[in-house]
Amino acid sequence: MNEERIVRVVTDVAAVDKAFDYLAPVGSDIGLGDRIRVDFHGRSVRGWVVDLDVPNEGRALKTIKKRAGYGPPAQLFDTLRWASTHYVTPLSRALAAASSERNVLALPNVPVKPPVEVSEEFAPGVWTLAPNRDPLPLILSAYSATRNNEGTLLVLVPTEGWAERVTSRLVRRGLPAVTLAQDWPAARAGWPIVVGTRNACFAPSPALAGAVVIDADDEAFISEASPTWEAPRIVAERCRREGVPVWMTSPLPSPTLLAVASPHHSDDDLVGLWPHIEVVDRRHSDPRDGALSQESLRWVHRAFHDGREGVRVAVILQRLGAGKLLACRQCGTLCRCAVCHEPEHEIDGALTCAAGHETREAFCRECGATRPRVVRSGVTTLARDVALQLGRKVVEVTASTTAIPEDATVVVGTEAVFRLVRHTGVVVFVDFDQYLLGHRERARRDAIYAVAKAGRMVGARRAGDGRVVVQTRRGDDDVISALTTVSFEEVSLREIETARVLELPPFRAMAEIGGAVGGPYAAALREAGVDVRESGAGWCVVAASHDELRDLLSRAPRPPGAMRLAIR
Repeated sequence: MNEERIVRVVTDVAAVDKAFDYLAPVGSDIGLGDRIRVDFHGRSVRGWVVDLDVPNEGRALKTIKKRAGYGPPAQLFDTLRWASTHYVTPLSRALAAASSERNVLALPNVPVKPPVEVSEEFAPGVWTLAPNRDPLPLILSAYSATRNNEGTLLVLVPTEGWAERVTSRLVRRGLPAVTLAQDWPAARAGWPIVVGTRNACFAPSPALAGAVVIDADDEAFISEASPTWEAPRIVAERCRREGVPVWMTSPLPSPTLLAVASPHHSDDDLVGLWPHIEVVDRRHSDPRDGALSQESLRWVHRAFHDGREGVRVAVILQRLGAGKLLACRQCGTLCRCAVCHEPEHEIDGALTCAAGHETREAFCRECGATRPRVVRSGVTTLARDVALQLGRKVVEVTASTTAIPEDATVVVGTEAVFRLVRHTGVVVFVDFDQYLLGHRERARRDAIYAVAKAGRMVGARRAGDGRVVVQTRRGDDDVISALTTVSFEEVSLREIETARVLELPPFRAMAEIGGAVGGPYAAALREAGVDVRESGAGWCVVAASHDELRDLLSRAPRPPGAMRLAIR
């Protein structure tokens, strides 16, 4: 240990995506992946050791200031480098995601893996599970199947609260499980079961025995930073590289999920574990009704009289960028383009869609009535209207809401309601068309996922619990029909075929560009000869593979400023 050693270091300065060589202090025990502090252009910064015993070549090098503790293990580096390349992001971002926010200088001893009794067996692959299907039997089955493998069973769920509940249930069964957010050192030591959320795809376990991702299509698994990355895809790739099995679940597996993990399995009881779903076609409702139709009010009042405590009614209004929807004042039919069937909006007294396929007078195609009305309102306005209709106090819930009062019985808000309310008697989607008419290609799948999340709040139809009420003006939509019959096979097959025909992921690699400087970057790419298409969220670049996509994106420098780059 008295020989002079040179190590290669990546700093946490994300703007400098390059490795640098430093001298390791004489006699130090610095290892691959360790956190260190170095002098970088006159300031002390953190970094990671990414290579050992680098040739000297006669250079004058600075010495590492100190070892700051454990970082990701050497076995994880292959996956980290793949993620950095695949998502066109600095390696330091992947290293940071796999590291603790605190200095970790010691690791605990790893317990043995005890046996467990399994009531059901689940083969590896993608599982279609109903919303009210308890995922714990699948997790226990995965643990039992991988118990004799060296390493950690990694379990990912969408939220921290869910992760804590799963960990608690496993511990009560005598299994050694920890939550990544609360015990990073145990995960780094190689604990038998590690439960976490999105960042757990980079859990610092030296080896994986297998992995489970619950609700793998949930958007919570997509990072909000730019460039974005998808945890299920990283988990699947990590398991492939380590040669271990993976289990993923979804109420409606997406084409991408089916592509990254196989084979596909379906649970035996899909219909009975979905909620009761009531569809209210507002084209047939009394125009004088308020935010909640008379049919919805009947289910709401029934929920108040079932004798339970806590939140009894949740009213959800999600805005997904579809803009103001226009509907006929007379018959309630939505104003839609005859060519693309997208919502029409009013410009200088005339109606047209976003693509400008046709411009026409403002009249209803169904009944001929003129002067359509705007059917969009905000959460605050909706909360006021619901309070007046019900004669009760209403709690407004938005993304900034952290908790709701204990005595709350009615909540009105966005999908943030799913995060704060676990059980309720009825959930009402007041404007479900905002999902169905969203500009994203996954908008219709998101509509089904939203009902699935609401279904967990009201319980399964087999148990005779509450209701999910869907208010729409598109009662003949195939998604509405699928929700009514709880039969999603046709929707899934159509989605796969659409992705194939339109050359969308997973059949092509895609980068979505947005944000304040997204426009200048898209323009620079066009000048460099890259085919940049306009999309609802901004611009996109499509390529046959991710290698080709990286090459296209590198043909123009990224301008400084806020930009969203989503790699898919």
